[in-house]
Amino acid sequence: MVSTTLRKIVSPCWRPSVENDGQNSNRGSETGCRVEGLWWYKDSGNHVHGEFSLAVIQANNVLEDYSQVESGPLSLEESGPQGTFVGIYDGHAGPEASRFISDHLFDNIKRYTSEKQGMSADVITRAFLATEEDFLSLVEREWLDRPHIASVGSCCLVGIVCSGVLYIANAGDSRAVLGRMEKSVKEVKAVQLSYEHNASYPSVRDELRTLHPDDPEIVVLKHKVWRVKGLIQVSRSIGDAYLKRAEFNREPLLPKFRLPGTFEKPILKAEPSILVQKLYPEDQFVIFASDGLWEHLSNQEAVDIVLTCPRNVGSLFDLFKFKPFICHALVHVVCSLVFECIVNNLYH
Repeated sequence: MVSTTLRKIVSPCWRPSVENDGQNSNRGSETGCRVEGLWWYKDSGNHVHGEFSLAVIQANNVLEDYSQVESGPLSLEESGPQGTFVGIYDGHAGPEASRFISDHLFDNIKRYTSEKQGMSADVITRAFLATEEDFLSLVEREWLDRPHIASVGSCCLVGIVCSGVLYIANAGDSRAVLGRMEKSVKEVKAVQLSYEHNASYPSVRDELRTLHPDDPEIVVLKHKVWRVKGLIQVSRSIGDAYLKRAEFNREPLLPKFRLPGTFEKPILKAEPSILVQKLYPEDQFVIFASDGLWEHLSNQEAVDIVLTCPRNVGSLFDLFKFKPFICHALVHVVCSLVFECIVNNLYH
């Protein structure tokens, strides 16, 4: 089973309550995480392949984002593969989807790993789609009483380290960046590992137009921002039932989410883009973060910060205090999530 100690360390720090229940002040002492106002961090924790650090800035009492680190068995079988799982779930319109993913996706990963007798891109895709179907079933059961749940969704970025192989799966616009030592120049360079599904990218708009050739308004430039159907920037997510099933495109859903007319096939997809690559001695660490961070830091700037503050995420607080534009940006994206997973020597 998943390491109980690791779960105790990570879950309370990275699964804060969606309402301020008075527990925030105790979170640091209970989990080893430290608290500086809305800044929570843990400088160093252990997973089966090395160490991880984590940090989060929360903007308000309603936290829509969830994250998790799981380390140990990656299947239901004791003899199955061991590894480390990292998940970043950047929610929008509410916390229900990101919370659901944090409660179910890893279990689905373990189930399909057992069925397929090993980790693979197919296992991860099946787990994403199963989590999506389970959440849409929840929406179907509850939406008449809680219609807003049909508009709730979440981006989903997952990293898995297993048997010297790194798997990156992404649905949405979070990003994973590898820090790799370039021996020729003796510098650690940033390597982007994930592909972002955001309508601001021409390739994503082209993909949407190809998938929906009969819809001239599948992407709309609204207030200088490209949006799918004029409503949402991401083209892939878990949840967002109102853009997946036409049955939710009606009352009692709020008018601002309803589309004129109907649609025959899902507008958004839940299937992730997946990268699979072997890890090498030059691969130093991976940064997982939601889009709010990448709007204000380049890949290389983020890698340089990790190199400046290895295993000492708390010192980033001082760095951000002297870069007000970064601190302001982080605070106002509701929750910018950063995981630093040290993966030295994972090629063995």
